[in-house]
Amino acid sequence: MAGTDQQPRGVGLGDKLNSLLGARTAKLLEQKLQLVTVSDLLRHYPRKYNRRGELTDMRFLVEGERATIVAKVTGVKVRESQRKNVPGPKGRLHVLILTISDGTMHIECSFFNQRHRMKDFTIGTSAIFSGKVSRFRDTVQMSSAHAETMASTHDGAGVDHIAELAGVTEAIEDFGNGITPMYPLAEGVSLWVIQKSVKLVLDQLDSVVDPLPTSLLAHRGYTDLATALRHIHRPVDEKTLENAITRLRFDEALAMQLVLAQRRARIKSYPAEPCPPRAGGLLAAFDARLPFELTHGQQEVGRAISDDLSTLHPMNRLLQGEVGSGKTVVALRAMLQVIDNGRQTVLMAPTEVLATQHARSVREVLGRLASGGELGAPDGATKVTLLTGSLGAAARKQALLDIASGQAGIAIGTHALLGKHVMFANLGLVVVDEQHRFGVEQRDQLRGTNPETSPPHVLVMTATPIPRTVAMTVYGDLETSVLRELPKGRTPIVTNMVPAHAKPHWLERVWERVREEVAQGRQVYVVCPRIGDVGPDGPDTLSGFDSFDGSEPGMYEGADDDGKRQAVAVVDALTELSAGPLAGLKLATLHGRLNANDKDDTMTAFKQGQIDVLVATTVIEVGVDVPNATMMVILDADRFGMSQLHQLRGRVGRGGHAGYCFLVTQAPEGSPSLQRLSAVAATLDGFELAKADLALRREGDILGRIQAGRSSSLKLLSLLRDEEIILMAREDAIKFVADEEDLKRWPGLAEMANALIAEVTQDFLEKG
Repeated sequence: MAGTDQQPRGVGLGDKLNSLLGARTAKLLEQKLQLVTVSDLLRHYPRKYNRRGELTDMRFLVEGERATIVAKVTGVKVRESQRKNVPGPKGRLHVLILTISDGTMHIECSFFNQRHRMKDFTIGTSAIFSGKVSRFRDTVQMSSAHAETMASTHDGAGVDHIAELAGVTEAIEDFGNGITPMYPLAEGVSLWVIQKSVKLVLDQLDSVVDPLPTSLLAHRGYTDLATALRHIHRPVDEKTLENAITRLRFDEALAMQLVLAQRRARIKSYPAEPCPPRAGGLLAAFDARLPFELTHGQQEVGRAISDDLSTLHPMNRLLQGEVGSGKTVVALRAMLQVIDNGRQTVLMAPTEVLATQHARSVREVLGRLASGGELGAPDGATKVTLLTGSLGAAARKQALLDIASGQAGIAIGTHALLGKHVMFANLGLVVVDEQHRFGVEQRDQLRGTNPETSPPHVLVMTATPIPRTVAMTVYGDLETSVLRELPKGRTPIVTNMVPAHAKPHWLERVWERVREEVAQGRQVYVVCPRIGDVGPDGPDTLSGFDSFDGSEPGMYEGADDDGKRQAVAVVDALTELSAGPLAGLKLATLHGRLNANDKDDTMTAFKQGQIDVLVATTVIEVGVDVPNATMMVILDADRFGMSQLHQLRGRVGRGGHAGYCFLVTQAPEGSPSLQRLSAVAATLDGFELAKADLALRREGDILGRIQAGRSSSLKLLSLLRDEEIILMAREDAIKFVADEEDLKRWPGLAEMANALIAEVTQDFLEKG
């Protein structure tokens, strides 16, 4: 009944489960799995399917969770023991221990006082096992286990001992095609309860209104919703299962893209003050004094942004760019175009180090064009004002006056720009650097600083490459531009992995290379995962690692209470390097516990060449630009993500000399950590690394940013696998919203978007 307005009869998706399953089962499902309605249950999709003749992949068992698996018996033994304080035969305890395997690993299942079942579980027998996954020493176990052979019958011996599994066997035999759904479970909810409940509901379900118009179903060749829901739980064959999953994935993609398309349409409906290019203004003067030629990509993106700024609706654009691709120059040109129209601009950075660096760089590149308010300033010159939380009272007061009066055409700062005492004169453009480092509410607050004026244009920038499907799903309400081309003269960064544990002499050679680089007049970064003990203020815990207590003999030798080696700390690395392999060189530290003046002084000294080696945390990850820095050594590189490593190494090779990055690790040979580091060393394509990083970190980490702490509504959609589906959904959503933004003609689509994408998520997307 796709696309019709016919009223459903009988059991529908909105009906409560307690009227269909009985109060006891319905209460259990609600309490344990938050399943209340028919729709909730039918959208509790199987997590996988067991095929007849296939064994469950045990590598994905999770310790502490209940699981039902199909495996083969590879070992049988009986252990006897005597219960304490119970003499004689009655106190004797028999434990039947089965070793089972799926071909990839082995686990043990124990059955108390069921010795008689040895005849059922001979070696080579395939069976269903259900229980809680645990670990004893190095052995994975299934405790409180129940089991049933695949070939057993319900009137045979032993069934009374495993009533729970009798339901499982009945359910599996009911799937005559050999495709058995395996559901996510919870404590107290067994597989057969879910399977039986789904069967009862499907048997009574006789009316489902499809939210997708029949024309869309025909165009895309998708099955109707009722059929999809039946076949995902009780597939006829592999083809019907594939069709069902594809249709339901499309529902999730379309729901998300409809919300995003509505956000884009709503933003475009707001009025904005156009800021077209002006002849003879600041932008023209800046372009005339640029000492280099813009890349083709910078010119193309610049034209798109300029066109956006010239319209009657606010720009809402995401600018992605590889490390060193020149995003800041593109953003600055946009800011100057807005200033030429008499409006104010803001550049917000996530850290004081980056904000200070931006302010210094903007002043340097603008020269006298940034001397607004000073004697002898050229006509049209503006003022660049820095506002951070650590400014002194006098400096802060002056900065606030410059911003409120409008004298500061460019205000640069951290979240201090969001303070209640910050008033903007006529804010026309907000540039947010490294958008993922800010909270949604913070960005929304800055966007709405003055409700009496038209909303400002918004440009968000990130040097973190974002896979295409993530950009469409997480940042889908933003128009997207990408800078891939590096400026002329940039040389590729050579990256090498250094397995210090297996080959310590390689690390010795790294420090020799550092000395050689410094001898040629270059500078070097040494990056550590944490800060360490910084004095009377106590330890800092960057990246979740405890600090050294100062007593460890070396930067690689400290250990936590559980015996695991701690990550290298800045203060310990500085001490050891100064007294050891880098003795005689000028070393300094930079980290988040330093006050703002010390940070600024250190970065200034490093940029001026007064420091040979800067030992730092990831505070240098974004925005720090020292052209003479040509080498980076990242200690405990396995403690960082792949995209973060890519960002860090982008700090070197920014001048005319080659850049080198050494990824030092103590990870054992053959470990996943070494595989990740090898991938980073093998490519300079940040977008490929971002896809690999997403695959390793799992998509929940990314989707969590749009789910706002709520369990994900996207249960089947994969951002990596389903790019084609997401592209089709985006195309369809744009057409529907362009035709009618509020979707009144398609109430099913509007309802589906609201049902699958929580209101809290929609608020998040709107603010983001």
